[in-house]
Amino acid sequence: MIKIIDSKVLIIDDEEAILVLLSAIFRKEGFPNVKTVKDSIDSIEVCKNYDPDIVILDIMMPKKDGFDVLKEIRKFTIAPVLFLSAKNEETDKILGLGLGADDYITKPFSPKEVVFRVKAHLRRIELIKKSLNLKKAIVTTNDFTIDFNEGKIKRDGKEYILRAKELKLLKLLVDNSCIILSKEQIVQKVWGDDFVGYENTLMVHISRLREKLEQSPANPKYLITVKGIGYKFNM
Repeated sequence: MIKIIDSKVLIIDDEEAILVLLSAIFRKEGFPNVKTVKDSIDSIEVCKNYDPDIVILDIMMPKKDGFDVLKEIRKFTIAPVLFLSAKNEETDKILGLGLGADDYITKPFSPKEVVFRVKAHLRRIELIKKSLNLKKAIVTTNDFTIDFNEGKIKRDGKEYILRAKELKLLKLLVDNSCIILSKEQIVQKVWGDDFVGYENTLMVHISRLREKLEQSPANPKYLITVKGIGYKFNM
């Protein structure tokens, strides 16, 4: 498994000073593989070619904002994404997390705090991978195949990439097949105790998983809502 300091870091920001500052602090902290990109449109192709292990993404950028960039890169990567923003609005945080971001850092920020958060997310990804039960690494039904090692769902001849939180959420539900898990249990396991505004974000992630799993997402066969309680996964 890749060492944390060998992980590839991609920083996307239209401010040259921030790119220089963050790349310098990451290299000082022992990360040799740091790539920066200033143009938000170019960043999508750079991300695809570079295949980073983690992305630091500014929200307020010309041409495409960070929300739009996130939507594009989530089509091909499950790497954790940390938003940088000069805004401290809760609605922006919830929107970003709902779109698939993993963290939200408000400017001005401490460069070392950014590094510590990146290390924490990389460690969490390692733990997720280690915790995957090899006996359940591949789950197959008549409708789809889930490959937890690859972070993919195969259905109807197509492949669907699972984002980091989607992977963790789906693994939790599959490991507890046919058991009803409350929303609070799910959020605590997937996001942690201090997560705010969880109901909307959880629903967004459930909806995205249904789009990838179900033949009819509006009438789910596998990922079931238990009204007033939470969710369960039918096998």
